[in-house]
Amino acid sequence: MINTTVLSPFPIIETERLILRKVTLDDANDLFAIRSDIRVVRYLGRDRNINIDETITNINLLEAMLNNEEGIRWGITLKPSDKLIGSIGFWRLNKPHFRAEIGYDLHPDFWNKGIMTEAIKLVSNFGFQKMNLHSIEANTDKDNIATQKVLVKNGFVKEAHFKENYYYNGKFLDSVIFSLIQPK
Repeated sequence: MINTTVLSPFPIIETERLILRKVTLDDANDLFAIRSDIRVVRYLGRDRNINIDETITNINLLEAMLNNEEGIRWGITLKPSDKLIGSIGFWRLNKPHFRAEIGYDLHPDFWNKGIMTEAIKLVSNFGFQKMNLHSIEANTDKDNIATQKVLVKNGFVKEAHFKENYYYNGKFLDSVIFSLIQPK
């Protein structure tokens, strides 16, 4: 079974340049800047946040997800600042099968700097070493080539391409599934 006891107290993960920490209501404006940007949500299959209240609701949902041991989402900060520049985490925990889905976003000002590659590695290692995951899944839009490249850099392998399996905004969209199996 997936070990969710490691989610409390909230685990902070660090590298030389990143701190992954809990997202709080103090981060609402920073998260709103990310989630309201059309470039960020373009491939996520959901609408961008239109007002700060939607972002606050999302932060409260992250807290409930954590409290219910349904997932965890870290805020990404770049040292030495505590300003939230993105988020990453696991959701859709498939506890009986030791599998979780990873999801992430990053403010466009920080794209192409290796930040998400580094964050995915940190979170994947946490999932395997602390949560006892066997595999991690990433569900991507077929046109999101940048995220697919980041996943491949982190050892993820394309598992499937589902044709028109997702309905959003009046269209059927394709999903491309990548996965990473726990290293032996």
